Amino acid sequence: MTAPRRLVVEADGGSRGNPGPAGYGAVVLDPHDAGTLAEAAEYIGVATNNVAEYKGLIAGLRAVKELFPDTPVEVRVRMDSKLVVEQMSGRWKIKHPDMKPLAAEAASILPASSVTYEWIPRERNKHADRLANEAMDAGGRGGQWGRASSTAGLETPRTPAAPDSPPPGDAVAGAAKVRAAMAAARPATAAPQTEPTAFPQTGPAAAPQVGWGSAPDLGAPATFILLRHGETALTPEKRFSGSGGSDPELSETGRRQAARAAEAFAARGTVQEIVSSPLRRCRETASAVAARLGLEVRIDEGLRETDFGAWEGLTFAEVRERHAADLTAWLASPDAAPTGGGESFAEVAERVSATRDRLVARYAGRTVLLVTHVTPVKTLVRLALGAPPESLFRMELSPASVSTVAYYADGNPSLRLLNDTSHLR
Repeated sequence: MTAPRRLVVEADGGSRGNPGPAGYGAVVLDPHDAGTLAEAAEYIGVATNNVAEYKGLIAGLRAVKELFPDTPVEVRVRMDSKLVVEQMSGRWKIKHPDMKPLAAEAASILPASSVTYEWIPRERNKHADRLANEAMDAGGRGGQWGRASSTAGLETPRTPAAPDSPPPGDAVAGAAKVRAAMAAARPATAAPQTEPTAFPQTGPAAAPQVGWGSAPDLGAPATFILLRHGETALTPEKRFSGSGGSDPELSETGRRQAARAAEAFAARGTVQEIVSSPLRRCRETASAVAARLGLEVRIDEGLRETDFGAWEGLTFAEVRERHAADLTAWLASPDAAPTGGGESFAEVAERVSATRDRLVARYAGRTVLLVTHVTPVKTLVRLALGAPPESLFRMELSPASVSTVAYYADGNPSLRLLNDTSHLR
């Protein structure tokens, strides 16, 4: 029996606007020498980050299939998209209608037993990230280009398209297609591809930078000021209080906290919009700020707190006494839900991610106050940092505290503030 060929696929996707002009990149690597066996990149028109990430995964797996159509393989997929990795690993449910067919397509390319998934930080996914940005750059320029070879790492302009070719903006062809031809598998002695330099140029235009090298011309980000609601009667007793409980109102302390937050935001003068969870404690907090700023409050269901099921209104000690096994499972896995049909953290993350993407698109370049709860705030922070689900238990988030995350046009989030309570002192 032929031993399976071991391979690594690294894939990435991005959207400048989310949704906005989007592209993906994927690379197939030999794990023995990190040599590049194939590359793929494509501008896909207007799409979300998640769609672009899935498209990159599909391209990488198809590249493996094309390289080794008759050879058994073992593929390790590495991506910086926690959503795709967790969903394709089966640990997170796939609820979004746009994701389900893409996940099904990815799963159909190779036998499930031959593919495993690993999350990696963005800084370790530079090759695929660079390809995705080159694809988006080409789409933005309305041009097409090809890669001379996967080993040389050079780019060669294509001959201009014939007059009867589909225009760059054609709905079928997309704004620009830049999928690289698959290279033949290189021998194990081939030299590994070198990493790109700190500020790579892709032809006449520079690719947008990530991390410490963020470009200064990305425009104003969508800035979310995350305000946790003020105290309720349940807060000092540390009782579970989510979407499925009694929907308590603010206590007297909570109303004072909301008033102080309103004064602080009025002094800063930066808030342009207010969006609130539908739960009463958030609506009361948001109304206090809105009255002071002369703004209206929009309600978004995606900002509601976790449904804690049968644990609503109980303390941690009471839950441990009555539902010990379920509590242990909940603390150990983001897929475990509270007793009695509550929401798992994985489900909350999916809901919050979809809400984030929708609000970022709606409020691009604006500063928005999101009045919400502990779990949504922590989830937004966790996703911005690319941190694992267990990090939710390692953050302190006080009543009426302020945290801030900015979302830039290239898809890069920036955590600017966490659990600030200076306005309450």
